[in-house]
Amino acid sequence: MKFDRIYSLQEIAQFIQCTFVGAPDFPVHGMNEIHVVTPGDIVFVDHPKYYDKALQSAATIVLINKEVACPEGKALLISDDPFRDFNRLTNKFRPFQAANAAIAPTAQIGEGTIIQPNVFIGNYVKIGKNCIIHPNVTIYDYTEIGDEVIIHAGTVLGADAFYFKKRPEGFDPLISGGNVVIEDMVTLGAACTIDRGVTGSTTIGWGSKIDNQVHVGHDTVIGKKCLIAAQTGIAGCVVIGDEVTLWGQVGSTSGIHIGDKAVVLAQSGISKSLEGGKVYFGYPAEESRDKLKQMAWIKQIPDLVQRIQALEK
Repeated sequence: MKFDRIYSLQEIAQFIQCTFVGAPDFPVHGMNEIHVVTPGDIVFVDHPKYYDKALQSAATIVLINKEVACPEGKALLISDDPFRDFNRLTNKFRPFQAANAAIAPTAQIGEGTIIQPNVFIGNYVKIGKNCIIHPNVTIYDYTEIGDEVIIHAGTVLGADAFYFKKRPEGFDPLISGGNVVIEDMVTLGAACTIDRGVTGSTTIGWGSKIDNQVHVGHDTVIGKKCLIAAQTGIAGCVVIGDEVTLWGQVGSTSGIHIGDKAVVLAQSGISKSLEGGKVYFGYPAEESRDKLKQMAWIKQIPDLVQRIQALEK
């Protein structure tokens, strides 16, 4: 997420009431999670296990809970609670805006697009040309939709990321300031839920087709011409290549990569990254031929046990 202008390190430190290491006029362009940071961004880290990863990332400002050696060309914001202060920055630069109309006056809707009854379109939404948005679709703020997109009834675009920090008093949400991007020629089935990014974009690529009741987690990027069947659940920060097929009720863990033209058969569970161009099955998902062989071997176990018992007599 980029800010409305370039701020100084000192300005940001004053806003969140923390100390800083670096030149007071060090430029701050925006804020992002570690997997999408670019120079000029703030990234936060609050666990020693991830200090080095944050300090060596592309981010040039690190919001951290310990004063450490500052890498050359970077700056630090020293906070007793980086998670809290990252949320404070999100609230400042992407504050929640209450709706006062079913279709926000700031929304942009392209020529030829059909909006069916009872659709909600939030602030600063952009919808392209010749789309069809069916009844009871909810489109949260800042969502971007391309041309010739079809969205079926009951789908929700842009709900908050499922991202929490456990504290003694309960779970503290990481506030979502990102958005959802739906590229041209995409079809979304009924009752799908596509969560927005925490600071970046959850993206559905050109020409992809998604069936009913599919969930896509925050900051996930789905490539071009993918097919995703009903009741599939994709966790946050997943990267799916082009022309990938996920059949019904596939589930994935977060932060993995699925290569181009991979096929994952129904009810499989993806626990690690998968190479492209192969067919996968089972939990954990493995190449289908190997998995089917394993299942055949398992079926032979009772017969093997009987043979062993007969030899022991």
